[in-house]
Amino acid sequence: MTVVTGLFDTQEEAATAVRALRDAGIDNTDISLVANGLDSVIDYENELADDTGTGAGVGAVLGGAGGLLAGLGLLTIPGIGPVVAGGWLLATAVGAVAGAVVGGAAGGFIGALTAAGISEEDAHFYAEGVKRGGTLVTVRAVGELADKAEEILEAAERVDVQTRRAAYEQDGWETFDEEEQPYSPDEIRDYRGLYNRNPI
Repeated sequence: MTVVTGLFDTQEEAATAVRALRDAGIDNTDISLVANGLDSVIDYENELADDTGTGAGVGAVLGGAGGLLAGLGLLTIPGIGPVVAGGWLLATAVGAVAGAVVGGAAGGFIGALTAAGISEEDAHFYAEGVKRGGTLVTVRAVGELADKAEEILEAAERVDVQTRRAAYEQDGWETFDEEEQPYSPDEIRDYRGLYNRNPI
């Protein structure tokens, strides 16, 4: 089993990738998603309230991708804060997604990523990316499907790990620290602005 990952600056980019993964024959049960940012939480809560599933953020992923993940829900990751997440990766970390806290007892988010086969160095980078408002798509696949997943995430313009890590490090970042405060909505907005993304 190969694990293929893609960090995206917007949920819309992640949704595009998920649609393509599903179209390529990758099953829902082999796709995981973690989306941070105030827009994620607001859209998710609005959809719970009106049950229409038509929000622009999470709705694009849920509805536009054809019902991406069973058990998608809100949870809290120390150092990241509230996220909308679901799929095999987070289910492995906490057992049940909705209302859970991915914390020390479960090995934390870094532990879930490394247990899935992602290097510790990359796990720290992905956690930091989600903290800053990104959306992480993780796929498990074998053989040709793994190769196809890699092609799809690359074509969907996932963040280049080396380039973005270098930018983090230039600003003094070393590793993800779950003891640090999560980014505020303003900090996420400012971060997205660095990459010409729409503000929250």
